[in-house]
Amino acid sequence: MSELMRFNLERGGVILVEVDEDEPGIVRASRVDDVIKSSASSFGAAIGAVRDAAAEALHRFTEMSSRPTEIELEFGVRLNVQAGAVIAKTAVDGHLKVKLVWRAEDSAQT
Repeated sequence: MSELMRFNLERGGVILVEVDEDEPGIVRASRVDDVIKSSASSFGAAIGAVRDAAAEALHRFTEMSSRPTEIELEFGVRLNVQAGAVIAKTAVDGHLKVKLVWRAEDSAQT
């Protein structure tokens, strides 16, 4: 069975994400009408940590002595009530699939 998790959007509004009942931070609701759990952070703040991780990975790859002409990062992101957004064990396990590509001609902009 799944539960719904609510993330506030930084520019207003909310996004609901369906999560597995056994996801850490999900506690079975005692009332039928209490099926939406609120996250402690906004969606933007949660996904911001993943963005920072991607930026760190890009930095590490671009400082290599033999720099690649293209860097592609792909990972799954799971949303969690307590932790926000975390990188999933596999892309298949994620709620969101994130694919970021940097090409050598784009590197002047990073």
